[in-house]
Amino acid sequence: MKPEIRLGIVGVGAITQLAHLPALVKLRGVEVVALCDNDGPKASAIAERFGVSHVFTDIEDLLELAMDAVVIATPNHLHEPHVLSALRAGVHVLCERPVALSSRGVERILAASDRSGRKVVVGTNHRFRSDVQQLARFLEGGELGQMKAIRAGEYRFRSPQRGWRARRAEGGGGAFLEQGLALVDLALWLGDFPKLARVTAWADGPKSATAVEDSMFVHVECAAGLSIVCDTTWSYVGQEERWWFEVLCARGSARLAPLRVVKELNGKPVDVSPTGAAARESAFLQSYRAELAHFISVVQGESRYDPPADQVLIHRLVEAVYKSAEDGKEIRL
Repeated sequence: MKPEIRLGIVGVGAITQLAHLPALVKLRGVEVVALCDNDGPKASAIAERFGVSHVFTDIEDLLELAMDAVVIATPNHLHEPHVLSALRAGVHVLCERPVALSSRGVERILAASDRSGRKVVVGTNHRFRSDVQQLARFLEGGELGQMKAIRAGEYRFRSPQRGWRARRAEGGGGAFLEQGLALVDLALWLGDFPKLARVTAWADGPKSATAVEDSMFVHVECAAGLSIVCDTTWSYVGQEERWWFEVLCARGSARLAPLRVVKELNGKPVDVSPTGAAARESAFLQSYRAELAHFISVVQGESRYDPPADQVLIHRLVEAVYKSAEDGKEIRL
């Protein structure tokens, strides 16, 4: 039997409290030994609630404790330096997206991971959703024909409590980076990372150089004929918040939340959605539980490790999106 993985968490915000800690304290083969946050009293209260022994307010102090891995869940601008610190300390890393604020930052992390011999996993939790895994099997088997388009988006209500996310230097971007990055990552992953051709983006929000966008509409064209549209806002005025993801193929279509798959059979659309597509557990919690279990398995050497080189491509696309929105023109990739 393999020894337990000793793990620390850096950053105890909402995602740590709602997803990481509830999942990790129930996982076999892992012990959460320390929390770190610049808000010491909050970290101490959360550590007491989840039975975590050590609390720190500085990542360098946490990294002096004997451990195998860390989860980085700090504000966006701290991800890259915190990942690099962890790699220098010789521990494996799971980092919430974005792993860096630029494609060059991702490249620096990949190089540091290679030098240290330690693994870096990026938090792409949507890929681990059970409905996404079922959808991926339909697409990989070619049952719906050639993938033609993906239409995705998320509308969140306006909130004055954005904190660091509303400041460009700390968030790196607004609604698109916060909400659209995950959708674009999922679209490219399901499309087996097709070669990108061009991108056009339109943004709305404060025009200050220090502020970020409230809304973004993005259209990505791929060389293989796949079209990706991503529509995000965090200042929505409406009756309910919305999240959608739909795949359009030559012989059918599929959408998430809940998973519905329609296939053309004998010239007619037929619902071929898999039985049990609606999970008892919320997709949010299930995806994080599966992602964290995968990370622990990778650290233990039981699952294959793939360095996150795909994040370089994704962040180059993100950079093109923001350049297109700023310049008001199409960007060729």
